[in-house]
Amino acid sequence: MTTHYEAMTTYTATVTVRLKQGVLDPEAETTKRALERLGFELESLRSADRFEVEMDAESVAAAEDRADEMAERLLANPTIHDYDVEVTEA
Repeated sequence: MTTHYEAMTTYTATVTVRLKQGVLDPEAETTKRALERLGFELESLRSADRFEVEMDAESVAAAEDRADEMAERLLANPTIHDYDVEVTEA
């Protein structure tokens, strides 16, 4: 009798969370004004949080699904945030 085990691979999931368009972003506005005072010309500036999660998963798709669930359940507030998930093999 042989037992088949799925090989697990370590992946790094990068979840970038930012406020949705139209939601006030005071951190970005303050930073934008400071950069403009330093002589930088900007059209706009948005702030974002980035989370890097290392995990073992059976595939890139499985790692993406888990990272997406993390974003939906804790890392982002879907009412005011958009987020992107990018997964690479570690």
